[in-house]
Amino acid sequence: MKNLLKGAVLVAGLLISTQVVNAQQKIGHINSGEILQSTADFKTAADQLKVLTETKEKEFQGMVAEYTKKQTEYNDKLRSRSEANKETVDTELQALGEGMRQIESRIQEIQKVSQEELGKKEQELFAPIQQKVMTAINAVAQEKGYAYVLDLAAGSVIYFQGGEDVSADVKAKLGVK
Repeated sequence: MKNLLKGAVLVAGLLISTQVVNAQQKIGHINSGEILQSTADFKTAADQLKVLTETKEKEFQGMVAEYTKKQTEYNDKLRSRSEANKETVDTELQALGEGMRQIESRIQEIQKVSQEELGKKEQELFAPIQQKVMTAINAVAQEKGYAYVLDLAAGSVIYFQGGEDVSADVKAKLGVK
């Protein structure tokens, strides 16, 4: 009986101490997406990516224009085909058809390569900015004594009530207004 009473007291003490420890842990929240987009570095990187995207789009549009021109030429030749010029026009149509297939192939290759280049450039531009933001978040969390900082942008929090939004502190650490 004495051991049972000691065990009950020990369990009660552990429960109380656990609740006290949990009550002392500070939890903050941020929106990393908002913080990231508010930095000057993000705006610069987004502008660079936009310029590259526009360049790739112009290259693609040039190829499409070339294909459309060949297609129009093909259709005009096809309409002018008669029994008298059948052999000559068929040879020209065959050559135009082959040229159109080559352009289609180049268009597909350009799309593939462009997507790969844009993905690599995006990673190259934004990875250092993301790292800088994470470093600032970690610094603020340590300075303010937070046990947890939840990121609302990541969708990992379904519900939160109150808490402290430390986004402003992280922005201040980054020098962002």
